[in-house]
Amino acid sequence: MSETIAGAPPPPPVAVPRLASVVVPYRRTPTGVELFWVKREKALAFAGGFYAFPGGKVDKADAAVPVRGASGQEAALRAAAARELLEETGVLVAEGSERLSPEEVTALRRALLAGESWGALLERHGLVLRAEDFPAAGRWVTPEFAPVRFDTFFYLVEVGEGMRAEWWAGELSEAAWVTPAEALSRWEVGTALLHPPAVHVLRVMARFGSREAALAELASPPLGPDFIARRIEYHQGVRVFPVRTATLPPATHTNVYVLGNGELLLVDPGAGDEEELEGLLEMVEGLVAEGARVKAVVLTHHHGDHIGGVGAVKARLNAPLWCHARTADRVPVPTERLLEDGEVLELAGSPPQRWRVLHTPGHARGHLCLVDERTRAAVVGDMVAGVGSIVIDPPEGDMGEYLRQLARLRDWPVTTLHPAHGMAIPDGPGKLQEYLDHRAAREARIVAAVPAEGVTLAQVVERAYTETPAFLLPIAERSALAVLLKLREEGRVREDSGRYFPA
Repeated sequence: MSETIAGAPPPPPVAVPRLASVVVPYRRTPTGVELFWVKREKALAFAGGFYAFPGGKVDKADAAVPVRGASGQEAALRAAAARELLEETGVLVAEGSERLSPEEVTALRRALLAGESWGALLERHGLVLRAEDFPAAGRWVTPEFAPVRFDTFFYLVEVGEGMRAEWWAGELSEAAWVTPAEALSRWEVGTALLHPPAVHVLRVMARFGSREAALAELASPPLGPDFIARRIEYHQGVRVFPVRTATLPPATHTNVYVLGNGELLLVDPGAGDEEELEGLLEMVEGLVAEGARVKAVVLTHHHGDHIGGVGAVKARLNAPLWCHARTADRVPVPTERLLEDGEVLELAGSPPQRWRVLHTPGHARGHLCLVDERTRAAVVGDMVAGVGSIVIDPPEGDMGEYLRQLARLRDWPVTTLHPAHGMAIPDGPGKLQEYLDHRAAREARIVAAVPAEGVTLAQVVERAYTETPAFLLPIAERSALAVLLKLREEGRVREDSGRYFPA
């Protein structure tokens, strides 16, 4: 991504949340409770690669499924919960299910996944859904920065001895029974990415005493009146606070990262809007009130959608600014420390963190990434994006250097990527290779667009960017120029009086 451009359309409207249901299946064992969690397939548009609990959006047909003890939306939500539980785990929770053999439950599951009506299947087998089997366990709404949002109702369901949870490949890449402590341990070391609702569920269930006490705590999560989490911590010590900025569509926000478990780094406070900035500062000051300390503000690079609030944040938090020298000479506030490739930023805390600084020019000359030495998670600024694409704009942008740095990050190796725009990317090396492949394909199209008789830059864009929306053509032209400059440096094209020829 980059700053917004003249002629760009207005930011897309905030997505309207869709109704969804999630079931938290649990069972009691001699050593405590276990939960059945699932990992969403990494290719999924929403929360791909994250661990979660079985669930999904409420279908229109769910409203027609009778649920004893509930009506209207409450019934539809529970019908969806029961349906998703069967689809994703094979667990059937309904009055009369005890009469069915495991083979019959499996056949019912296959029929449901094949598209047969949920209501008709229940009626055919003499099954009745009951509201009491799906007690409410909280409501969460996806934050506004996400392109797809859900208004999600959670239900806590005990899986009895006669029920068998089983994972089938499809939208899920794995599923298993896990203790809350084990799941939280994986979240802490970065091997399991979780959204705030899942973290809350695991923390509550880790101290499970009774079903009633757990339900009371689950049904009252620490949220604002809009049911949106104020703290998003995909894995321990990496908090993200998206702020609305003047960035390039389809993105609408820039992610501010608050790193650390004691001492904190505040990365890329891009909001210039006072209201957006106030929300960020309130969150940080809440952490300080709990015993944390802001050590510094860090910038990945100098673009306006990354530095819009840096002056106000420095003043309010009395924190020094750290960045690369080629960023410091472009930022209108004093820089207290110049960061260089290879140095380590140590943060005291429980556990402590060590963030390796990587100088990754290409998008911007002073661009930095931070890689956690323990988890290999990386805060990558505008090297990649979770939504949209990355602009390489000469002379600041250098396509050859950018590609070298993508390969460097891929081979470091990194794990999860935390970009400036969009959600966390669990398969970091895969995403980086995807970017390299995409750029190679675009370069091949540009090479093919340069005939022996020569062409202008505008003609290259016309031939190589046929699918690009009109408002992005100025950006495409800058990217095409970056590729042509790379090809010229490599001796593969030559330029003469504004026309490009094969070398």
